[in-house]
Amino acid sequence: MLRKEKGFTLIELLIVIAIIGILAAIAIPMYRTQTIKAKLTEVTNGMSNVASALSSYWQESGNWPLQPVNTKALVQSSFGVSLGALGRMQDNITVQTDGRIIASVTGIDGTVDNCNLVLSPSIATDSSIFWAWSSASTIPTAYLPKR
Repeated sequence: MLRKEKGFTLIELLIVIAIIGILAAIAIPMYRTQTIKAKLTEVTNGMSNVASALSSYWQESGNWPLQPVNTKALVQSSFGVSLGALGRMQDNITVQTDGRIIASVTGIDGTVDNCNLVLSPSIATDSSIFWAWSSASTIPTAYLPKR
């Protein structure tokens, strides 16, 4: 009687290992990019909170701040935005006298740490304010918010 061997051949195992390697080479960089984008979302949400408060400030006073507001505590006391709403920005946020909001990103990843994200206002003829991410941002374009 012939005895039949059970198990995988060496070539089958090598093919499986090669497929896993190819999938890992594609998936790991994509995962890293998405992780950075998710952490940046916290910063962009905090900047949106400041933009809303700054819009109200402009509507009430008719002008932007007369001097730069450059810490989270000053942003809170000047515009009423809670410190918790600012998230990962720590003390790295500035509201310029022209209404631009500049946040320096820290504690996310070496790719985007110490880069600036800039949110700029545009005032329409009906006094409405449109906010857009500025080209003055130093964050790589792959990580910039879409709108």
